[in-house]
Amino acid sequence: MAKTVVTTQSDRYATGIFLYSAVPLIKVICESEPQFGDKFKGKSFVFQVSAKDSEAEGTGKLATHFVINDGVWTTFPGVVHEKPDVELAFPSLRKFVVFFSGKGMPLPKIKGLFKFGLLIPLLGPLLRMAKLMQSKDKPTLLSDQIMLCKLFLYLLPSGISRLNKMGHPDVKAVTETSPDRAYALIIENYPDLQSWIRVKGGKSMSGRGEYKRCKPFLAMKFKDPSLALDILMSKADMVKYIELGNLFVDGAPEFAGTVGALMFKVAYYAQGQYLDVEK
Repeated sequence: MAKTVVTTQSDRYATGIFLYSAVPLIKVICESEPQFGDKFKGKSFVFQVSAKDSEAEGTGKLATHFVINDGVWTTFPGVVHEKPDVELAFPSLRKFVVFFSGKGMPLPKIKGLFKFGLLIPLLGPLLRMAKLMQSKDKPTLLSDQIMLCKLFLYLLPSGISRLNKMGHPDVKAVTETSPDRAYALIIENYPDLQSWIRVKGGKSMSGRGEYKRCKPFLAMKFKDPSLALDILMSKADMVKYIELGNLFVDGAPEFAGTVGALMFKVAYYAQGQYLDVEK
């Protein structure tokens, strides 16, 4: 008799972060690194990552898909495509999370397995993302540090916003009573390495790049990618780095700890830390 897979609320939080915030980073890698993106020039197809969910209406699964048109990627987070050309289909939310968090290798069912001209180029950015984001150690090459910083900075505000939209109590406790405020993450001298989240009265939205509407209520500014990764990968103490000048807090410094706690909450699910707690 097959073992019943129990889906927990933590599985759902992690799935939300992956589908809306992490899986879309495949496009970021293809757009940032020509050795991957150039392989899709002249190709047009639909690529989807999905996981079965008995509570999902209609299709019985959750998914994010990409439409690639002559090498140009368009992302549809949380949207199921009925007939993708290539699909990584996981049999449960738990196995989906285990795979993308690097906690194991439960293989998905692959639609389009023999479409080698599509599948093989897709493996490159998938493996690149996994190698960077699942690494325990900081990369030594500056180019890898920059790429990993970009992935982290794009993931974290988006992940916080996704948890808020899913009603996570720890995130809601911050956003529900908040006036209109924006929080930014910035690595100095790297214009592409910026992101932000805006919250107001329980609602949230996030974005990449500079927050231009007004000066952020709080901006956490790192001196360089290497020092940023020390914090983003939990290799250093945030308070000590502020004291050393490796991290500058512009705005309301008393809220730095709050933002940091929300960032680590995203990491808790994205890195599958809750799976270790369950053991």
